[in-house]
Amino acid sequence: MPIGDIFYIIAMVLFFLMTFAIIRNYYRKKFNDKGQRMDMLDAYEKEE
Repeated sequence: MPIGDIFYIIAMVLFFLMTFAIIRNYYRKKFNDKGQRMDMLDAYEKEE
């Protein structure tokens, strides 16, 4: 296998992992532990 193919495979794996991490962190910030959207909660619901 040529060295270019190995670099291509490594780049694709890293791209997949970075994309997965970015999407996962985005949704972790959007939702609380109960699965509720943080920006849809009222002030009294945030304190609970």
